[in-house]
Amino acid sequence: MTLRLHPVTLTRARAFVNEHHRHHRAPPGGLFAIGAVEEGQSDLQAVAIVGRPIARLLDDGLTAEVTRLCSREAVPNACSMLYAACWRAARAMGYRRLVTYILTTEPGITLRAAGWRCIGEAGGGRWSRASRPRADNHPTQKKLRWEMTA
Repeated sequence: MTLRLHPVTLTRARAFVNEHHRHHRAPPGGLFAIGAVEEGQSDLQAVAIVGRPIARLLDDGLTAEVTRLCSREAVPNACSMLYAACWRAARAMGYRRLVTYILTTEPGITLRAAGWRCIGEAGGGRWSRASRPRADNHPTQKKLRWEMTA
């Protein structure tokens, strides 16, 4: 399968994530999205959504975050292709850093293939507090933060 990048709206990318992501719903918003399609086709095989950083301390106006990356099953190279494209697009828009998080149980091969580097453990835990109860419908384990910098 030969893939190529394809423009995609945030609305379409969010719908794809809601249909195919294995443990998260789509984020409520974003800055931009990029899709991947098979050459000569128009059906999305994978999408990436880039938004402002979830962590307030990283939200400096020069940092963006890949908030979701999702592909259909068995689409070789789609994720690394999208991670690299997200960095090129973010850099072209003036961002100096792009971050993303993966579960500690995920290998990070696609990120390494796209030239990203692992910064270390981050986050995890429950969002629910006695004063602000929430349902945790997502993995609560520690995450690994990866980044690209200019």
